[in-house]
Amino acid sequence: MTLRAKVTIALVCAGLAACQAAPVTGRNQLIVLPESQDAQMGLAAYQQILAESKISKDPELNRRVSEVGRRIAAASPHPDWDWQFTVIEDDEPNAFALPGGKVGVNTGLFKVAENDDQLAAVMGHEVAHAIARHGAERMSQQVLMQAGLAGLGIATDATTAGLAAQAATLVVTLPYSRTQEAEADHIGLIYMAKAGYDPRQAVVLWQNFEKFGGDRPPEFLSTHPAPGSRIANLESWLPQAMPIYAANRQKN
Repeated sequence: MTLRAKVTIALVCAGLAACQAAPVTGRNQLIVLPESQDAQMGLAAYQQILAESKISKDPELNRRVSEVGRRIAAASPHPDWDWQFTVIEDDEPNAFALPGGKVGVNTGLFKVAENDDQLAAVMGHEVAHAIARHGAERMSQQVLMQAGLAGLGIATDATTAGLAAQAATLVVTLPYSRTQEAEADHIGLIYMAKAGYDPRQAVVLWQNFEKFGGDRPPEFLSTHPAPGSRIANLESWLPQAMPIYAANRQKN
């Protein structure tokens, strides 16, 4: 049996052993890392980011982020995780999530998130990343891709392997990340609705982002969908989210 065939069989076996379904969307995921391992890595990365960042002492921003984040986490399948929400002094309107329920929100986000419902759209998106284990999925993808490329590098010449690596970045890694981003928008929309936040404000949030502007790479070279694409997607999911919101808004 050739080395290439052995690598192919190993990748297929790993895939069959590690498939699971994403929440809400039901998309098949390939995750080879145990949940405890990616949660540990997420905590270590979170602690490093916080050590290198300026943490906001604004009591109102911290209260809002913590309250909105915890309500959405409570509406997720894992309210029992050790959720942590931190506001970071950074003018870029951004937020991030790490495995295990660690979420950071930049102060710059409040330039575009004008109310708690819009903030909930962001927090829902980040909580969704954690719940769907997108970080572990990306790490698993990289592990399997590197294993495949290593086999290809041995089986063929270095030039072919280099071209394959570049193609993998453009054809697999970036579009796959856009899939995860769109999926987090979808899952997050449902979670914010369950938490009693108005899903229609997610559309308004991305309209605000579109007006805010800033330099963006072309969508096919970006790990995030363009605002127009996100708005269209969110609008298509509103019929699913609005009845959930109607049933839960009186509870919160």
